[in-house]
Amino acid sequence: MEKRIGSVLILLADKLAAPQVNSIISNHSSIIIGRQGLPVRDSDIGIISLVLEGTTDQIGSLTGQLGRLQGVEVKSVVLKIKDKNE
Repeated sequence: MEKRIGSVLILLADKLAAPQVNSIISNHSSIIIGRQGLPVRDSDIGIISLVLEGTTDQIGSLTGQLGRLQGVEVKSVVLKIKDKNE
């Protein structure tokens, strides 16, 4: 399967979900290139941004597991890695 580059934005509306989110992210660490976590000022929500490289199945596994958590919203963008000859 072809690898893709992806970006995932995770919104934690319920900070009690943070340990589960971190566990899922750790289980998918092999496809994570970078991670950034930010608190939102004057709010109780947090944002985690991930940059990924993996197959669509690997990325889908990560986003699917995160999306099933209560108090967590997930959006992703996935791009095909173009061959130099294309």
